[in-house]
Amino acid sequence: MAEFNQDPRASGPVITGFTANGFKLDGDNLGPRRVDSHLVLTPVSAMPWDAPTIGALDITAMAQVLALDPQPEFMLLGTGPGLVHPPRAFIRAMEERGIGVEVMDSRAAARAWGILRSEERWIAAAIMGL
Repeated sequence: MAEFNQDPRASGPVITGFTANGFKLDGDNLGPRRVDSHLVLTPVSAMPWDAPTIGALDITAMAQVLALDPQPEFMLLGTGPGLVHPPRAFIRAMEERGIGVEVMDSRAAARAWGILRSEERWIAAAIMGL
């Protein structure tokens, strides 16, 4: 199981490691825990995500992110163990709502989330398990 060192200045939920089926989390009001599914992170919450395959990803899968108020600066999309590009229509639909999407593998997305949250950036993340 991979472990990450959390930046002590980060607020809100932070991924501290990966499990066989999901993630280890800390920093939200539920304390250290495991989430055995894909994950949506906001600055104030971490929620299981019933993610479609990357090829089937569409705007309806991002209801939790689109509901965030204020709107996030952008969203990190972790695509699992390797970088896989989502459909261009998905990227366009998110951009039409004013939310840019940064696509990367899930390990990179987890690290980027911790760094950006330590800077108090108001972002969201949708991260697929490994």
